[in-house]
Amino acid sequence: MSEEKENIQFQLTDELIEQVELLVEEKKDKELQALLNEFHYADIAEILDELNLEEAIYVIKLLDSETTSDVLTELDEDNREKVLKNLSAKEIAEEIEELDTDDAADIISELPEERQQEVISKIEDEEHKAEITELLTYDEDTAGGLMAKELVKVYETWTVAGCLRRIRGQAKEVTRVHSIYVVDKQEKLIGRLSLKDLIVAKNEKKIADIYISNVDYVKVHDDVEDVAKIMAKYDLEAIPVVDENQILLGRITIDDIVDVLKEEADKDYQLAAGITQDVEADDSIIELTRARLPWLVLGLVGGIGAFLIMEGFQESFKEKAILFFFTPLIAAMAGNVGVQSSAIIVQGLANNDVKGSINSRLIKEMLLATLNGMILAIFLFLFVWFYKGEFDKAIAISISLVVVIIVAGIIGTFVPLFLNKRGVDPAIATGPFITTSNDILGILLYFWIAELIIGLYN
Repeated sequence: MSEEKENIQFQLTDELIEQVELLVEEKKDKELQALLNEFHYADIAEILDELNLEEAIYVIKLLDSETTSDVLTELDEDNREKVLKNLSAKEIAEEIEELDTDDAADIISELPEERQQEVISKIEDEEHKAEITELLTYDEDTAGGLMAKELVKVYETWTVAGCLRRIRGQAKEVTRVHSIYVVDKQEKLIGRLSLKDLIVAKNEKKIADIYISNVDYVKVHDDVEDVAKIMAKYDLEAIPVVDENQILLGRITIDDIVDVLKEEADKDYQLAAGITQDVEADDSIIELTRARLPWLVLGLVGGIGAFLIMEGFQESFKEKAILFFFTPLIAAMAGNVGVQSSAIIVQGLANNDVKGSINSRLIKEMLLATLNGMILAIFLFLFVWFYKGEFDKAIAISISLVVVIIVAGIIGTFVPLFLNKRGVDPAIATGPFITTSNDILGILLYFWIAELIIGLYN
């Protein structure tokens, strides 16, 4: 695709969709091809997502194989599944052969196991087939499941002249050459090669004399989140993947890491909102209910718990009704402070910015909560005192607020750190779990402390 086409500003409109639908209906293939040739494959995928299945299949079969393979990688996952069901194993194999091994493996992995084998058997390029088969053996959440086999590697024994000749051949199979990796006779990764050093070096010079031994890498079974952190930390566009014996297996590029980060962000956002499964707005009502209901049940249980606590203090309501009216404020402050604290910790854990021991974090959060609590308590004290003219109740409610905020801050800090230590996604601690627990505990502390202080004055 030309640079000019890639730079076209794409905007999906109803008029464009109607135009494509009309061309499909009237089977004006040449006009449709001419129209779609103006767009990047990602834009074509966006168009196809808006068509019905029959129209999308028609367009896909009209495109050339290279474009079709790229479009498939960009299609919405549900739509891609429907499209693949309507393509023969041979047709899928033809598209797969146009893709890099990582994208090819991703698409094949979405197929039923029996169909996977059928598609793989139709791939004519034996080397491509073997590499895809290898990638399918790795867990999708590991570096191996994310890597591509396409890369440029050279041997330390080669001369500069021989290296340049061989690189030209390898580069044809690699979409973007981010790095040149150097291996020894046993295929072990020993370094990387600067393109500048390669170009300026004399033809007879050995690669062993000019390569850079310092090279970042990941192991094939490393978690993808760890890979993402390493690439972000060292600002890498690509990183090599090796096995336990340091043998070079493949590479991971930044575009794949961006996808991982997006998926993790989506998952964390849903967890924070109290959604336990990976769902989308277009999923069925049953699937959405399954994802949302567990935390809603927790909220209901929490509400019942708050009711039972308040019922236990009903005698206080008769004589100190003002306590009742401030209950929503106390519960809201407890929930908000807890979510704020946990959100900061979860974000820090995700960015690998949380340093030091849990105790130091708790102490810092306690001091912060104390300061915030005292400032808020002063405002609340003045309001209650001037509005009601009851000093004892004003001081009781204000002190209770300080204690509740401190406890909520500590819980909001401790829970995500504890979950992270136990290997549980700490994002779960930024949603209804923290809000509900802090609501209940906050109300309990509020009534107990307020009743105790007011009792001292009477």
